[in-house]
Amino acid sequence: MATTISSTSFGSENLEIIAFRLHDQEFCVKTTTIREIRGWAPSTPIPHAPADVIGVMNLRGSVIPIIDLAYKLGMKSTVANERSAIVVAEVHNMVIGMLVDRVSDILTISASQIQPVPEVSASFDKSFSEGIIANETGMICFLNLSKMFKGTEMDDLAA
Repeated sequence: MATTISSTSFGSENLEIIAFRLHDQEFCVKTTTIREIRGWAPSTPIPHAPADVIGVMNLRGSVIPIIDLAYKLGMKSTVANERSAIVVAEVHNMVIGMLVDRVSDILTISASQIQPVPEVSASFDKSFSEGIIANETGMICFLNLSKMFKGTEMDDLAA
């Protein structure tokens, strides 16, 4: 069964995205959700935090959670190094930091370049992804942060 992206998702607009790498894969999010990109700095662990929460860091007087985005996506955890970055985003009115291996690029793409995520199996949950962008260097998975971090989950992080 063929699936198409609804034209109401993106319309015919151009989108600015920020692309980043996790292990050997490239992902992206809309730049409108991003507040800033910071170099890696160690975070402070929190006892009994969810497995994808590395800890917290001080961002200009505000304490924000740092998420291991690779782990959140079902990959092996990222081991931070000097090339790693923290992508600071606002999701459901809460600021979070996401650990990525490195930021690749900021791109402007046409919404028509986003292809649907193929059906893999009946139990496959593709809600974390808005779609796939195929370009000359490979494929980029377009993430949906609002669905990755549900409102109730964000309340737990804030507590």
